[in-house]
Amino acid sequence: MPEQFPYSILKKQQIIQQMNNLAVSRLPFLFIIDFKAESGFVIPETELDEQYIHFQTDSDLQSNKINRCVDWQIKPVGFDEYRQKFDYVQQQIHLGNSFLTNLTQPTNIYTNISLFELYQVGSSKYKLWLNNRFVVFSPETFVKIYNRTISSFPMKGTIDASLPNAEKQILNDPKEKAEHATIVDLIRNDLSLVAEQINVKRYRYIDKISTNKHDLLQVSSEIEGQLPGNFRERLGDILFALLPAGSICGAPKKKTLEVIEQAEGYERGFYTGIWGWFDGQNLDSAVMIRFVEQVDDNLVFKSGGGITAQSELMKEYEELIQKVYVPVC
Repeated sequence: MPEQFPYSILKKQQIIQQMNNLAVSRLPFLFIIDFKAESGFVIPETELDEQYIHFQTDSDLQSNKINRCVDWQIKPVGFDEYRQKFDYVQQQIHLGNSFLTNLTQPTNIYTNISLFELYQVGSSKYKLWLNNRFVVFSPETFVKIYNRTISSFPMKGTIDASLPNAEKQILNDPKEKAEHATIVDLIRNDLSLVAEQINVKRYRYIDKISTNKHDLLQVSSEIEGQLPGNFRERLGDILFALLPAGSICGAPKKKTLEVIEQAEGYERGFYTGIWGWFDGQNLDSAVMIRFVEQVDDNLVFKSGGGITAQSELMKEYEELIQKVYVPVC
């Protein structure tokens, strides 16, 4: 973090302890956890400073307008370089080390507005801006906790909404069906570590997302379970038991994380981690995708998709690029 950032980065056990202490005391707080679930921030409501952090959750959506067009130019990873990474993942799948791997890559971008202006004009289910660090426009809920019900909403499957019969295409595609089923099964298993009465409440429903390039359709499911009555005493432990988020790593999770480490060739950092808000009673959180990061004087957008044995190289490369957008109409 830049020197002027006033919040100390915490290690895993410090985050867990602080989340547990604040939650059992019913004190609201913001939390931000990196992809590897090794470090992050826990910031009580009383210490939030709008000079450094802005955020909006599912229940508090708004966006502003600026008086100029948003220029958006991208320089993605080259096709040959991506192919090498894709081939490595496919090799690992055929060896049985993974059957679904979420392969991501950084894309250099140029835009004529700042990270904070992007935050202001973007419209998304979850928005987060950290001064001089990154901005997130996430459409994907990680978990919600309301009373004792914990719900997860894994998102797997993306298609250009302008394509003929786009909804039918994405819902009937065999590769997309298999990928989504794998993630739903993984999330069910993850939730069973912390909750009981696991139930798939909705399976493969469609959300429409408007972007600066075109509209997208994305496929999600809803899975829920029941937490013990004293869950707030262990809120940090519960969240970390579910990390990293299954939808952005793959299955089986432990071995697939090793494949990702070898294949990607860069550090995700906070990208594909989680952030969320505990209001004193309940919790809402998001997976940190649609992520723009400040790296020195440059901006980097990180994106990717799920690779299975049925994946086609060109389609996966095109999906990675298709996801390099900001949700500005």
